[in-house]
Amino acid sequence: MSDTFKRSLDIPGVSHGGAPIPMGARVGPLLCSSGIPGVDPATGQLPASAADQARHAFANLKVVLAAGGATLADVAKLTVYIKDNQAREPVNAEWLACFPDPHDRPARHTLVYDLQHGMLLQLEVIAYVKADQRNATP
Repeated sequence: MSDTFKRSLDIPGVSHGGAPIPMGARVGPLLCSSGIPGVDPATGQLPASAADQARHAFANLKVVLAAGGATLADVAKLTVYIKDNQAREPVNAEWLACFPDPHDRPARHTLVYDLQHGMLLQLEVIAYVKADQRNATP
């Protein structure tokens, strides 16, 4: 695969409110996401609690990564947008479940942001797909 390979990435059952925006894009070894919401892909609904949104957002993150041939181990940076500080605890719980080793975590930045439409949190990821994984990507 050449470094100019480009592909949009999506999550079945999750969209940006009908907007023609993919959940992410893979360009060569680089994978970048759009805002990944905590929508339940089975129902297409946004749960009311921050804990449920965090659980779904991190599950959706894994789906975007997999669609681009990556895993949590390939994440270089995660940006977390939260509606208010009450979402920090559930986000941190999911963060620690995904990245339990304090010496092997990606960079992370959390911002309080005026999220709309009932969103209490949203994730953005940058990942680097290793050379041995690039050719295995569909």
